[in-house]
Amino acid sequence: MRNLKTASLSLVLFLIGVLSIFTTPAMAQEQGMTFYGIQLEQLEIRAGDESESLAVWDGDAFFGTDEIKARWISEGEYDTDADQFETLENQLVGQVPISTFFDAKAGVRVDTPKGADRWYGVLGVTGLAPQWFEVDANVFLSEEGDASARFEAEYELLLTNRLILTPSAELDVAFSEDREIGIGSGFSKGEIGLRLSYDIVDRLFSPYLGIVHEQKFGNTKNLAEEEGEDASSWFAVVGTKVVF
Repeated sequence: MRNLKTASLSLVLFLIGVLSIFTTPAMAQEQGMTFYGIQLEQLEIRAGDESESLAVWDGDAFFGTDEIKARWISEGEYDTDADQFETLENQLVGQVPISTFFDAKAGVRVDTPKGADRWYGVLGVTGLAPQWFEVDANVFLSEEGDASARFEAEYELLLTNRLILTPSAELDVAFSEDREIGIGSGFSKGEIGLRLSYDIVDRLFSPYLGIVHEQKFGNTKNLAEEEGEDASSWFAVVGTKVVF
């Protein structure tokens, strides 16, 4: 299991490195207007209230046209003290527009967390809601037949042309229990964050500082406490947004 997790992280970093060599920001080729690039919305270190130290990333690589594109979405938390993953999730989805501001997406997701690995089918929508909130809503169906959903929202408040305050929220709900990976039925976990970033190179490189709160709920909280894990954590974060 440890080898699988290490290999997954190595693959993530290798593909990011390769793509960064051959891409420029949201580059469009004149022939057929094909777009491709890499976006890292979060690349950060988190220092927790219980002396935890986590390396965290959340980003995607994309390739396609205005009509259809493929996206590889990756996010994870790596405990630098324990030298192990807290979470590791990768998705490969196809994405098509369904309105002026929203796209639909479908594909697969694989998790290699602490415990059993899980494969999921993914169906979701992503785009800009009224008042320019960025939203991402997904439903998942695992290989074990367990259904779950996730809703994410983010808003960029421009304090100046370069100084941006970004509140964010994420909420997960499970429609059935999967004790093998520590998920109970009902609202399972959530995260809220507040980051203050400064654009150095036209949204291509934006360092930030912020705070993040992670919270487990209900049956998932009970399962975590049975394993001696924290159900609630606060973090100070420092990181950057990067676009290749």
